[in-house]
Amino acid sequence: MKNIYEKEMTVLPGACDSSASLGIPETFSLFMDIATEHACALGCGIDSLSPRGLFWLTVRTRVRFIRRPKMLERITVSTWPEQPGKLRADRDYVIMRGDELLVAGKTEWTVLDTESGKLHPMSDVFAPDYAFYPEAVWDEPFTRMTDEPLEDFAQYTVRSTDIDLGSHMNNAAYVRALAGAFSCEQWQGMDIRELEIAYRAPCFEGDTLIWQKKDNEAETSLRAAMENGKTIALARIVKGL
Repeated sequence: MKNIYEKEMTVLPGACDSSASLGIPETFSLFMDIATEHACALGCGIDSLSPRGLFWLTVRTRVRFIRRPKMLERITVSTWPEQPGKLRADRDYVIMRGDELLVAGKTEWTVLDTESGKLHPMSDVFAPDYAFYPEAVWDEPFTRMTDEPLEDFAQYTVRSTDIDLGSHMNNAAYVRALAGAFSCEQWQGMDIRELEIAYRAPCFEGDTLIWQKKDNEAETSLRAAMENGKTIALARIVKGL
């Protein structure tokens, strides 16, 4: 089995934002999609896990933007899983234009047993003889983000178009909702170099999310909470200086 999955593609208009570049929410969706393709090729995708009552869950994702590719630019997207732990596994991603690194990312995944509600051992997910690619896009751990109330700045009602086959809000839909809480001028003005999001609890169609934030010159801290104060997701944006 190929331990790095690569796909050449063109950045089409439907994946671009107001800057005519690959959108940030669309980058998260692209990484989710190519991870799904590779997992299916490895025999541990949704087509194999669903009949067993198992479901991949995103725990957190960090994406670094060196240069977002422009509309109609030809790119190569690659992904590979790292050696998993007992219950969690990291997956890496890169977007290249020839030899130029444009975007890099990492997602921490886990597998849920939908009947028991417990996490399923990774030793029973990947093939026992699978040769994991030994390198990672970076070695530092995910950021430990503080779960504390911040200043309210936007609300978002979870829509039917946000819901995935697990019947809850899709992980990439959070990033799309977050981007929509800012104007185009605000979003592009941050010159986002990195966006990291950690998912704490599911939310469902019709739920209202309260977006909160705290700004400083270099970084914006974000929190998505229910009206009762329950934390749903934490995020951070690193701005260009």
